[in-house]
Amino acid sequence: MADDERERAAQATMDGEMRLLDPEARASPDRVLQLLDPEFSEIAASATVAAAAGCEGEVTGSGSLQSYIERLPAPALSALVQTVWVHHTGGVPYVQRRLPAGGVELHWPLGGEPRLVGPLTGPLLEVIPAHTTIVGIRFRPGSNPLIPVALSELLDQAVGLRELGHRWVEQLGEAMVNAATPEAALSLLQAQLLHEVRAAIRPDPLVDEAARLLMPWQQAEVGVLAAHLGLSASQLRRRCLHVVGVSPKVLQRILRFQGFLALAQATTAPLGQRGLDGMAGLASDVGYADQSHLSRECLRLAGVTPSALFGGEVDRCLREHDHAASYRSFLASRRGPSARR
Repeated sequence: MADDERERAAQATMDGEMRLLDPEARASPDRVLQLLDPEFSEIAASATVAAAAGCEGEVTGSGSLQSYIERLPAPALSALVQTVWVHHTGGVPYVQRRLPAGGVELHWPLGGEPRLVGPLTGPLLEVIPAHTTIVGIRFRPGSNPLIPVALSELLDQAVGLRELGHRWVEQLGEAMVNAATPEAALSLLQAQLLHEVRAAIRPDPLVDEAARLLMPWQQAEVGVLAAHLGLSASQLRRRCLHVVGVSPKVLQRILRFQGFLALAQATTAPLGQRGLDGMAGLASDVGYADQSHLSRECLRLAGVTPSALFGGEVDRCLREHDHAASYRSFLASRRGPSARR
């Protein structure tokens, strides 16, 4: 296919995805499936040309009970795992938009095939069938005990856990299906993960430190960061691409946007410049130059403007989903005005 044909095909798929924001379109499961290009039923086409970051969604009908609850991981996994979660869909399909958080995610539908979603640089749109329960694990940037390859090879891709040679998938899957509750199934999954972590190669400590210093409230400069770690800029980039899947600069952008989403979901007063409040205050607090900078990044990373995101998907997410464990752990390193440089 010629380049111009690929570009037109990608644009057509992106247009279809954007029409999913229309409540009338989401009201029809058949219409949803028509708008999602089959080739990109797991990773959205826009992920190849744009960037993004969270978890927002909408049921494709009315009167259906669904829930999404995040929790902190087992203490022994806290160094590698940011949060664990359980997602139930109701009586109708659920349109899910996931936004990159800088790390890998494990999605395990009870009774279905588990898959690892590599680091995202764009939104992941998928339709989750009705009456589905998924347990999941969100790893911290650079933590990939289940993936034996460089994470850059899985950028914006999903791969079945069986394909990676993990022989315990079938036995664990049966045990999880027979567990008394989804929460018990999640505990079984964490216990298996702990076993895998003990046998895995330890993470790169320099990349771990880089990820910590790239959090929005640290205000690190990538060039200065490399020198601080005793590396050249090119060495740091290579190590990040191998261990995290993206460059330090891209990781910093993703974490900054995640910081913005965390502040918004935590409904925390901004700590930024005096006289700023609302969206502008949040933008200042996480390091955006101004609200216009935030708007450009939101459009580039999430595919929509901040007003569209917060007027619809995020507002709905705040009402229907419990992300407390995610944003509280993310905001743990947040500093007050006196510590800002």
